[in-house]
Amino acid sequence: MSQVDKKGFWQYYRLPIILLLSIVLGSIIGFILGERATVLKPLGDIFINIMFTIVVPLVFITISSAVSSIVEMKRLGRIIGYMLLVFVITGLIASFIMITTVNILPPAEGVNISMETPEDVEALNTADQIVKAITVTDFPELISRRNMLPLIIFSIFFGVCISLLGEKAKAVSNLLNVLNEVFLKMVSLTMYYAPIGLGAYFAALVGEFGPELLGSYAKAMAIYYPLTILYFFIAFYAYSYYAGGRRGASLFFKNIFPAAVTSLATQSSIASIPVNLAVAKRIGVPKDIRDIVIPIGATTHMDGSCLSAILKISFMFGIFGIPFEGIKTYVIAILISILSGIVMSGVPGGGLIGEMLIVNLYGFPMEAFPIIATIGYLVDPPATMLNSTGDTVASMMVTRIIEGKDWLNKKLTENEA
Repeated sequence: MSQVDKKGFWQYYRLPIILLLSIVLGSIIGFILGERATVLKPLGDIFINIMFTIVVPLVFITISSAVSSIVEMKRLGRIIGYMLLVFVITGLIASFIMITTVNILPPAEGVNISMETPEDVEALNTADQIVKAITVTDFPELISRRNMLPLIIFSIFFGVCISLLGEKAKAVSNLLNVLNEVFLKMVSLTMYYAPIGLGAYFAALVGEFGPELLGSYAKAMAIYYPLTILYFFIAFYAYSYYAGGRRGASLFFKNIFPAAVTSLATQSSIASIPVNLAVAKRIGVPKDIRDIVIPIGATTHMDGSCLSAILKISFMFGIFGIPFEGIKTYVIAILISILSGIVMSGVPGGGLIGEMLIVNLYGFPMEAFPIIATIGYLVDPPATMLNSTGDTVASMMVTRIIEGKDWLNKKLTENEA
């Protein structure tokens, strides 16, 4: 019995243990070598580039395949409707938690930061940014990870059309299902290289930017990092418990760590989509729900970004001596945090758009942009980790709503390949 338990433990935790050890080793190398560790960066870039190369066709195929396989459009509507409801509720909860935290522990108290005016910063046109976030001007632009929301919308539309055609388009639907399996196999093979890639990436990251972690932004990070850990274990336990009781929570934490480590290291919800899809399948989330919720969640479900946006806003209020208080202030901050999370588009550096949104909507001077951008860069890894892993737990919650609270007993993924 003990041998079975040991085998089961190693089967479930082998990948996250290896990934964590590689990241720890890489970080140690980065601290020891300093900037010389950047010579290892190409090894990390290879892994991230492979994941980014796979993810665009994978998103198109998984969403189109899932939608085309849904015979009842009513079910598709329910999945999307409850998915958006879950996204909004969890985003609101994250925002309320951070508002409470920054009122107890003001992140900018006693902080002295000099401001420098950035060059060539363009003002954000909110209406134009919304249009660019959901549409593109030409089809080739869809085939880019920088335009994930338009790709997702196109994929849903494509899948709906296949479903409406019925038997005429059955061959197309079957082809999408086979291609989905092919790309998931590519991901599983790529993960054999992940320990080398992520270890090298972290070595270069720590070697180049490690000293910044001890600078003027240490207090904001001292607030944010522990809070993200608490949110991961407490809030996600509550969400997964709602989704499937103790068994649901156990399955979530037993399987989620490969996705958590991947998103933490790559700092990209989009690059983590393939791992999240595999995790959700192992947990028992049915194909149509996970293939819709997780890719869409990678660009629109941002619990970590909601937490970080409130932190950035309160930090800027403190820098400029403005009291961060009052219902109106909180409501505007929550709306901006959710909106900035959506327009970030799930890729590294996308947060600059959300940060520019904060600066412009609050009327902060342009000198404030490098400050808020620096905070965004430093808190991005744990924020992305919450954003990404939150998509998996959200898919569990949507399954619970649609399939009933005993959905785990139905073994909804048992007949899948």
